[in-house]
Amino acid sequence: MRRGMASIPRKAFGSADRDPGGPPGSSRAMEYRPTVPPAVPHDASDEMLMVRYQRGDRHAFAELVRRHHRRVYNFALLQLRSERAAEDAAEDAFRALVQNAARFKHEARFSTWLYRIVHEVCLKALASGQAGRVEPSAEPTDALLLETEESGVGRHSAPGLERAKGASVIAASVIAALDELPNDQRAVLLLKEVAQLPLRDIAEVTDTTEHAVRTRLRYALDRLQRVLSGFEEYARALR
Repeated sequence: MRRGMASIPRKAFGSADRDPGGPPGSSRAMEYRPTVPPAVPHDASDEMLMVRYQRGDRHAFAELVRRHHRRVYNFALLQLRSERAAEDAAEDAFRALVQNAARFKHEARFSTWLYRIVHEVCLKALASGQAGRVEPSAEPTDALLLETEESGVGRHSAPGLERAKGASVIAASVIAALDELPNDQRAVLLLKEVAQLPLRDIAEVTDTTEHAVRTRLRYALDRLQRVLSGFEEYARALR
């Protein structure tokens, strides 16, 4: 299995021996390709793609996977600190999405619905001991830097921040700080910075209030600032 890409269950696309991008009746072995079939509009919203999938459009599901797999995997990786556990979590999350597709309501936000599934999968993995404290590896570090570059941290970057973020010592400190956070604080931080959900949606995903989300997020950011106090530019950017 390629690192960073969990396998997607074949039954998600219907027939187990068909390529979702191939014509009906194709006997080619199913292989996920990160390309958009012409039948799927590039500007279709996630919600519209989910509606199309509910109506039997397998290409729509392939596009949803293409759009969200990287963030789902990175979220799980930073939560569970294990490549294998993150791969399993991503696969379990998309399998659950398939199994519960009929329950998706058209007026709901797809990202909120998806990350509620992902969050629950990660909680189960944490409870079962599939995750543990590990030395920061290159992949969790890369996952964090890749996502924060597109998140609020990246948008408020100070001069020289990009260079500072690339330093391995800073990245290792960030991973170590995340590992020290309680699970609920780490979850809201990653839902904001990796999944890029608004606070209202984070509250829905974690089944709590916006006030509780703000409090957990504040504690998490304060903790990261203390750990990164030696890297003034990076710590200031977290605000």
